Amino acid sequence: MNSTTTATSLPKSFETLETLVPQWALATQNERQKKRVNSSTGELQAFYGAMLPRLEEILTHVDKFPLNELPADSFRLFTLAMSMAEIAPHIELYKGDPKVPHSFDESRFVAEHGDVRG
Repeated sequence: MNSTTTATSLPKSFETLETLVPQWALATQNERQKKRVNSSTGELQAFYGAMLPRLEEILTHVDKFPLNELPADSFRLFTLAMSMAEIAPHIELYKGDPKVPHSFDESRFVAEHGDVRG
């Protein structure tokens, strides 16, 4: 499920990340993995570049709430951070390759809880 965007879809201090919400604020691990695998290296690098400078601030913000009590705008911010966690190894270790090089096709692996929100 992709989070719905509105003019105030992220907490006020994070409005500069608003353009990332439609594509990257994905509520489940399966959605995030699918987005990563189907993205270009350039798309992954652009997302990573936008998120990295704000990551500590994002984590500090979402850490103010119990996970199951995140307000909707903070939940969308949390899902952006989860997308960052999904793609960071591909930028940092795999030279931007959206897939895991020299490995089995990821579609062969099924995440037991991959459709759980969060």
